[in-house]
Amino acid sequence: MRTQTSNKKADQMLNQSIRTLIPVMAVPTIVAQLITTVYNLVDTYFVSTLGTYATAAVGVNSSLERAITMTGSLIGAGACSYIARLLGGKRKEDADRVLSTFLFIGLGLGCILLVLGQCFSTPLVNLLGATDDCRELSIQYAFYVLFAAPFMVGQLVLNMCLRSEGSAVYSMVGIGFGGVLNCFLDPLFIYVFDMGVGGASLATAISKFVSFVILLIPYLRKSTTVDLSIRHCKWNATDTREVLSIGSASFFRSGLGVVASILLNNVAGSISTAALAAFSVANRVMQFPFAIILGFGQGYQPVVGYNWSAKKAKRVRESFSFATMVSIVGAIVMAVILVFAAQPIVRLFNSQADASVLEIGVLCIRLESIVLPIHAWISIINMFYAGIGKARYAMLLSTARQGYCYIPVVLIIPMIFGVYGLAACQAIADLLTLIPGIPLAIRAYRLIGQMEQEALAEQSAG
Repeated sequence: MRTQTSNKKADQMLNQSIRTLIPVMAVPTIVAQLITTVYNLVDTYFVSTLGTYATAAVGVNSSLERAITMTGSLIGAGACSYIARLLGGKRKEDADRVLSTFLFIGLGLGCILLVLGQCFSTPLVNLLGATDDCRELSIQYAFYVLFAAPFMVGQLVLNMCLRSEGSAVYSMVGIGFGGVLNCFLDPLFIYVFDMGVGGASLATAISKFVSFVILLIPYLRKSTTVDLSIRHCKWNATDTREVLSIGSASFFRSGLGVVASILLNNVAGSISTAALAAFSVANRVMQFPFAIILGFGQGYQPVVGYNWSAKKAKRVRESFSFATMVSIVGAIVMAVILVFAAQPIVRLFNSQADASVLEIGVLCIRLESIVLPIHAWISIINMFYAGIGKARYAMLLSTARQGYCYIPVVLIIPMIFGVYGLAACQAIADLLTLIPGIPLAIRAYRLIGQMEQEALAEQSAG
């Protein structure tokens, strides 16, 4: 049974039309990302009915959730890329070892985050940018989210590793079910049980746990290509280097995203709690197109990695060109919609009709939408390098948008233009990512051309 499943998935990755395969891999991932984004928006909507301070508290804790996520990304993204390449190279036993070892490492790291977060909750939310007005609410929201930290890390690792072997649909089901569950639990805990902000946090924690369990089931039932078992756990330096070299790109991207979010929260909070609430709403809204872009890229990544290791040069080029075209066109369509829909969307999450929240939130969404095609294009280049195991280039791109291109901007521009400059910071950073992005795109095409020449040389020699 397992052998038949493995052969079927291998044939799919190596022979199915690229124009069919990438959507087959990407659509479930996009759906899962969208469901996660929707429940984040639902969370924000229900919390926004509790007032501006509650909305600000959710914005503060978004940095905490991203910090937990970055731990999962460090292991999950690296393991996903490595496992796809191992399977492409017909090294299944090595793939079994990598999955088993690094899942348990991830769960352990999640437990460490849980303990440290609970012991230092007050200084933690202060660090994340909580103001005096929303500090206690921020602590309430952080409480249950921290208990879910091990399962949040675990579900990310399982989700990405399922996609690495071609099981994108099931990974969607696991993530998606938890997201839908969260939408129902939010009003139950917030209103029926009268738990307020803490209820929204508990709903999120339960949803993450349920997703983890669902994603674990196919491994327990032995219906996957890669086998998960504590018997396969064995640490070695080669696996660690491969996983961390690629995972570090995702880790530092997420880590710098957390730093950027903390900076944004602190700068916005120094202006007003309304400004902090506005950016909380805008960031949650923009997670929608970002989720589509990320989901499409994550669907593309195992395809290019698998075919790169299998030395299928033509499919590597075709997949890169197709993914680039689709991502840019899709981003343009989303940008046009968001520019016109920004005002009614922000009004939906502005229950107290705060004029400052509306003005700042709309401006931020529109400016980020204008440069959305750039973000989409850079994302595909990044996923290409992550997929083929070129960690240095993946790192350079993954840390650009919310790292070395963003942090200097957010420190300087608001000093000159105030809150309106702060609203433009992410858009400016996206423009700056073209500086490393263009030469790395050129290099990507050269690498593909070199691979094609090597393939032709082998055919001639044969």
